[in-house]
Amino acid sequence: MRTTYMAKPGEVQRKWFVIDAEGQTLGRLASEVASILRGKNKPQFTPHVDTGDNVIIVNAKKIHLTGNKLQDKMYYRHSQYPGGLKETRASEMRANKPERMIELAVKGMLPKGSLGRQQAKKLHVFAGAEHNHQAQQPEKYELRG
Repeated sequence: MRTTYMAKPGEVQRKWFVIDAEGQTLGRLASEVASILRGKNKPQFTPHVDTGDNVIIVNAKKIHLTGNKLQDKMYYRHSQYPGGLKETRASEMRANKPERMIELAVKGMLPKGSLGRQQAKKLHVFAGAEHNHQAQQPEKYELRG
């Protein structure tokens, strides 16, 4: 009788991918990146094991949002003190912290809990075209669509 294959954390081989975010739509980019971080693009995908690859995203400052999201979309955070709710427009976020904008979108698509936090650590986002991971010899990844 044949059993289902389960990947073991020690035998997972990880690659490094570079994705250029210039002109890409935020949600479509984030869903594909989340899939790579989880390892869903590999045949040995196992839901409870981190089988994903490392992803480097460059040109985060040139990400695209559809419709009126640039003016209407709000990002919220709270200081945990009374009246401590802060809100930021997507246009301000793209101008000041474009890396954070992509990180939040991808993190929302990963599993909640310790496995999702572990997978989120493999995401590296840079606002410009340069990154500091040349030593890992990353491959260029072409997005579908």
